[in-house]
Amino acid sequence: MAYDPTRLEEKWQRYWEQNATFRAEIDPARPKYYVLDMFPYPSGDGLHVGHPEGYTATDIIARYKRMRGFNVLHPMGWDAFGLPAEQYAIKTGTHPRVTTERNIENFRRQIKSLGFSYDWSREIDTTDARYVRWTQWIFRKLFERGLAYEAEVPVNWCPELGTVLANEEVIDGKSEVGGHPVVRLPLKQWMLRITQYADRLIEDLDDLDWPEPIKKMQRDWIGRSEGAHVRFPVLGHEGIEIEVFTTRPDTLFGATYMVLAPEHGLVEAITASDQQTEVKAYVDRAARRSERARMSNSGEKTGVATGAFARNPTNGEEIPIWVADYVLAGYGTGAIMAVPGHDQRDWEFAQKFGLPIREVVEGGNVEEAAWTGSGCATASDFLDGLETDAAKSKMIEWLESENRGAGTVTYKLRDWLFSRQRYWGEPFPVVHHEDGSIALVPESDLPLVLPELDDFKPSGENFEAPLTRVKDWIETTDAEGRRVLRDPNTMPQWAGSCWYFLRFLDPMNDEMPWSTEAENYWMPVDLYVGGAEHAVLHLLYARFWHKVFFDLGLVHTREPFQKLVNQGMILGESFRYYDDDLADEGKDSVTRYRSKDIRETDEGPVAKEDGRALKARWIQLGEVAYDDEGAPIHPQDAELELERVVEKMSKSKGNVINPDDVIRKHGADSMRLYEMFIGPLEKAAPWSTDGIQGIYRFLQRAWRLFHVGDDEQETFQAPVAGLGTDDQRRLTTQTILGVTEDLEAMRFNTAISKLMVFSRDITKDAPLPRESAEIFTLLLAPMAPHLSEEIWLLLGHEDTLAHEPWPKADESLLVEETITLIVQVNGKKRGEIEVPSDVSKKDAEQKALTVENVLKTLDGRQPKKIILVAGRLINIVG
Repeated sequence: MAYDPTRLEEKWQRYWEQNATFRAEIDPARPKYYVLDMFPYPSGDGLHVGHPEGYTATDIIARYKRMRGFNVLHPMGWDAFGLPAEQYAIKTGTHPRVTTERNIENFRRQIKSLGFSYDWSREIDTTDARYVRWTQWIFRKLFERGLAYEAEVPVNWCPELGTVLANEEVIDGKSEVGGHPVVRLPLKQWMLRITQYADRLIEDLDDLDWPEPIKKMQRDWIGRSEGAHVRFPVLGHEGIEIEVFTTRPDTLFGATYMVLAPEHGLVEAITASDQQTEVKAYVDRAARRSERARMSNSGEKTGVATGAFARNPTNGEEIPIWVADYVLAGYGTGAIMAVPGHDQRDWEFAQKFGLPIREVVEGGNVEEAAWTGSGCATASDFLDGLETDAAKSKMIEWLESENRGAGTVTYKLRDWLFSRQRYWGEPFPVVHHEDGSIALVPESDLPLVLPELDDFKPSGENFEAPLTRVKDWIETTDAEGRRVLRDPNTMPQWAGSCWYFLRFLDPMNDEMPWSTEAENYWMPVDLYVGGAEHAVLHLLYARFWHKVFFDLGLVHTREPFQKLVNQGMILGESFRYYDDDLADEGKDSVTRYRSKDIRETDEGPVAKEDGRALKARWIQLGEVAYDDEGAPIHPQDAELELERVVEKMSKSKGNVINPDDVIRKHGADSMRLYEMFIGPLEKAAPWSTDGIQGIYRFLQRAWRLFHVGDDEQETFQAPVAGLGTDDQRRLTTQTILGVTEDLEAMRFNTAISKLMVFSRDITKDAPLPRESAEIFTLLLAPMAPHLSEEIWLLLGHEDTLAHEPWPKADESLLVEETITLIVQVNGKKRGEIEVPSDVSKKDAEQKALTVENVLKTLDGRQPKKIILVAGRLINIVG
């Protein structure tokens, strides 16, 4: 029959599942290969075609490695706690567990429909009580080692979501989820001492096979800095000093003012009485700005004077103390000595507020901009004439001798804020005593599961988590009958994803989170594939936990992921226009604008004609109309031409492609091959319906190598016996070598290209030989497994090809018996000669001298010398 991907794919997916084809067990006699995807959060929208790109890449490698004799562990699971499910519960009243289970079922169906070779017996779900038990067990270990503690710290609080957000979850002062306002305020939170591992987190990056940009992002995030702590006495406040950290102690003589972060604990204490109102108003405004916005170099500098002064310890100068939000409480000490001559942000602030700018390092013109480079110290008393490094060392010696400071190392990395004021997360396995002490829940009582709750809505301004409403769960007694309170907060979504790669090793173990035997055999992860957006959070947190496990003797490797690959993004085609309905409400008259009639500003798009503020609108893909010339137009306004944009797939932009639709029309093998064919794995690429049709035609051509007939009725045609012609054997060998090399380097697009060439050329001059047919089928199998399995069966094999040996190339077939050499005279081509591939220099020279055009050019002259470039050319000089 004709190529029918739906029939083939359902058949082989059923076979793999029934026969547990990809189940992995420990086998010390075989080399292991652990290939892992960053497991997905099962959202309500399901997969779009961009999600399976990384899964397809890992599946190809997993299948390839099995055929190379490796014992492959390739698992899948669900990172299922998180805010979206809770938000949906608030909106609909549906319990997050119901939503999560429904979403997981849909994700599992979609992933299975693509034929990925996961060992589904190892499937995990971070919300499952058996998994939560061990996440809580790990928290106990962190607490016992002093790595988990409670502290009052400045946090990003979102009243609408009712929870604390990480800095990365706040964009321009609003929550990433929902776009709700976020304010900065101090709250008592659980923290993890990731800073204790800062140096190891930097140093151990060197041994990892990771993209350099990811390593750099982690190093920059940790932000190791060598410098000095310096203490500045506050005038009129006996005993109060402001401590700063600086990487440039050589510039201390250039400090002309100081700046405190709005959250700094000394702001209220040192502010002069006549400045209290203004300073308090400024502090309140700063609390509404995110750290990201405050750290931006592009925004206008703001600040307010406290009316207080500090004394510069190096020269005794009295310098004013300001409050400004470009200084953050969570970085350094939350205070800086401002050296506007040699720090650009300080320079911009000083320019705006008329503060002194002093040059203390030669090399620039501080009247035009800060000089941030190195140079000789100047106007710096005992440092004058010293180069920067020497001046730093000299100043640190002076500070320590005068008891005004000390050399030190600091980090931008802050301890990890680990609690969330929400319901859908892991409860903390602790209880709080009336005297303020904290005790761990006994290990025998784990897991501590969430109580049932009907109202998931956060308390908003009260800073209380939803669990506080479950009084009979919060209030309990300990083993001695004393009244204690459970913690109302829950862990962040990152908790479950910090160790899931270890649970995959031994997911049914009820005695420990993983066994020593499984960890010793399978770890580390040999290949980890996921998005670059996880460069800092997940990857850094997982590395931190793994190092704790290493210190506890629970793992034998310092790092969890040996090789990391970030797949690029598959982009979608969207169609956009603009209108002036900013309130998203119907108006009597709404004006629509084409893209060429608007201009972008910092505040957003505006109309060119009158500067009217506008909003971008997107038309769903299925609703776009087209004019007679094929240009996209608005479905209700034929005069309005739409802008065609290639951008990230998003439900709001109407450009999401559902893999279910692609598989239904073209098959899973077509989708797998297309996602790997559209470009290098690490690069972004646009989705194209025309492109996948081309891949589908390639698979049809591959099918027809083994069939005769038409689209309606085809009959299997067995390949001819034997090895084939010399040309067929050479092409087969070239394809083995090329595809093998490409798969080792994860160059999937070029591997597919070589298979296309093979299918086009193998039957050009002779029928398909059996040896080439079997080799082609095996080479295609990692990328198009359903079609390959069916052809393998038709070729007379009874067992799956999933564990068949990978083809070996006979490279002797590529050695040519004769070669063609270009013949030159004085560097100009005069002809060609065909000689044996092992021709001697003497024989090649003699034959070259018989070429007619060579004889004419030389015109009887004897060559001065003859140069042979082996395998390529002969150049006669004469």
